[in-house]
Amino acid sequence: MQNQLILFGTQGCHLCEDAEHLLQALDLPYEYLDIIDDEKLLQRYEISIPVLMQKSASNPKELYWPFTADTINHWLKDN
Repeated sequence: MQNQLILFGTQGCHLCEDAEHLLQALDLPYEYLDIIDDEKLLQRYEISIPVLMQKSASNPKELYWPFTADTINHWLKDN
């Protein structure tokens, strides 16, 4: 089973839009979660978004902005 990618962001965040464009350009499936909809996510990521998470059953890992297509590819290979 492929690890699930989750992008944490919020509406109106231009960096979050840039991160989405990177994932789309890499043709990577991902789920977008708006942190404003969840108090715990808001507290955790409020000043860090966008954050990309590779969620696996054993060991979820996070990649914090700034990241590039190369950074994402290397991060995915390391996980």
